[in-house]
Amino acid sequence: MKIIDLRSDTVTLPTQSMRDAIYHSDFGDDVYGEDPATNRLEKMAAEMVGKEAAILVSSGTMGNLISLLVHCGRGDEIILGDQAHIFYYEVGGMSALGGIVPHTVANQRDATMRLEDIEAAIRDNNIHYPRTRLICLENTHNRCNGMPITAEYTDSVRALAGRYGLGIHLDGARIFNAAVALGMPVKDLTRGVDSVSFCLSKGLSAPAGSLLCASSEFIAEARRVRKILGGGMRQTGIIAAAGIVALEEMTERLGDDHANARRLAEGIAGIPGLKVDLENVRTNILVFHLENNGLTEDDFMARLEEKGVKILSRGSCQFRVVTHHGITTEDIDLALEILKDTVG
Repeated sequence: MKIIDLRSDTVTLPTQSMRDAIYHSDFGDDVYGEDPATNRLEKMAAEMVGKEAAILVSSGTMGNLISLLVHCGRGDEIILGDQAHIFYYEVGGMSALGGIVPHTVANQRDATMRLEDIEAAIRDNNIHYPRTRLICLENTHNRCNGMPITAEYTDSVRALAGRYGLGIHLDGARIFNAAVALGMPVKDLTRGVDSVSFCLSKGLSAPAGSLLCASSEFIAEARRVRKILGGGMRQTGIIAAAGIVALEEMTERLGDDHANARRLAEGIAGIPGLKVDLENVRTNILVFHLENNGLTEDDFMARLEEKGVKILSRGSCQFRVVTHHGITTEDIDLALEILKDTVG
């Protein structure tokens, strides 16, 4: 039975080009700065997002945490959306390991935070308050249906941050999805931020790894923090070789995933008992609702999986599906038939 795994774009498998690149790559010790593929990947990544330097890390969570630890000291405060991945899904690392205080602001339907809300969250200079140091953005936004954030919005946050002397970190796990969806170079979406992380192992299909990009001075300090966290790996060319292929071959094809997500959403909209907000399907993530028909969430997911379709529950009869490399138009059509049969 064919398995159509729509739980996440993290289930992507490396392409044959990536496997070949790994096999043929030269290797060296990255802690000593001697792995040629890693050095090339870091240079490529920095240039693509318009920053001076980059560092390869094991995951997006590590990239975000390193960035926060470089930007902030213990007791400092960051402003971020109440639906942010850093706040929801990164195990409270900022507080557990950095003593950093999160100050959440409501994310709007378009995944932005209102500028007036951000400004209201900035602390006055008072010995009773933590110091506000950083604003965190996310693009595309995972819990906001994969919505892309425009360059104009990021520039407006940059202007606000500049008035108060604050830094900006961008969790850009799926920043290339945003660039494709908005039809612009990725560096236009990152020009206003001080640091940006992005994942190789989601829509870009590499088996592991993320990049943190910023100024040369910032990345030098990030290397120290990565070492503290146990992230100093050795022959990282085995990761970087696939990452190079990801950046060279996989960014432009993300539009196929977006088209498949739209096809899936439009099909779901026509199935009685299911509801989806078509207006918010902009990239490769969509959320749909199971309306009351006697099926529990667990029953619904179990019946789908029995027929070969895997999805992710978000609670309250909401389900997330994510399109990615390896999911074809034919898979989408088959998934729709299975959804219709399961609900009916």
